[in-house]
Amino acid sequence: MSGTLYLLPAPLSADTPPEAVVPGTVLLRIRSLDRFVVENAKSARAWLRACGHPKPARELSISELNEHTPAAAVAALLEPIFAGHDLGLLSEAGMPAVADPGAELVAAAHARGVRVVPCVGPSSILLALAASGLDGQRFRFAGYLPAETAARRTAIGEIEKRSAKDRETQVFIETPYRNDAMLKEILATCRASTRLAIAADLTSPGESVVMDTVAGWKKRAATIGKRPAIFLLLA
Repeated sequence: MSGTLYLLPAPLSADTPPEAVVPGTVLLRIRSLDRFVVENAKSARAWLRACGHPKPARELSISELNEHTPAAAVAALLEPIFAGHDLGLLSEAGMPAVADPGAELVAAAHARGVRVVPCVGPSSILLALAASGLDGQRFRFAGYLPAETAARRTAIGEIEKRSAKDRETQVFIETPYRNDAMLKEILATCRASTRLAIAADLTSPGESVVMDTVAGWKKRAATIGKRPAIFLLLA
């Protein structure tokens, strides 16, 4: 009999206890598993300890799936399932396979008839969208924008045009050390009336969600700093 692939939540902030962001039933599920596929083994072990996993880390089977994993090696990570074991998929932050590795493993599971069960937990994209005050009926997640300044500015302009044309909230992210450069480019590129929300350090004690027009942001002279952040724009 085959096992099940469980998609497990990971913390958005190491400063937040698991029980504050993960339902009790999901914590019980995490504690019941002893085979995992994770984005980073070290941080996964720390999260499992925080969740109160009853087994020592050395007794757990933990395999990595990340940007360094060859595509040809993904399907083999499912082998414990066909030996009758349940398997947990865990990314670095939030839900696996959403702006994080894991989609290839989930697709391979579906292709082989494996039951896939998503477990409830924090998703920074949805938390930011809900708290932004922008349109949650129509939205598009654009992931990371280009790192090079000219290309990034072009991408921001295109995103703003798409938002105005389709009345969609545009959601995108940036590497924390480039947050302030991203904000600077948005304020230099977008129209004064365009609304911009920035959600940073979600679920942590220092969480902040601020929404204003581009004109309003310019008056704030705000900085974000090197914090995990999500940008949301509605023209």
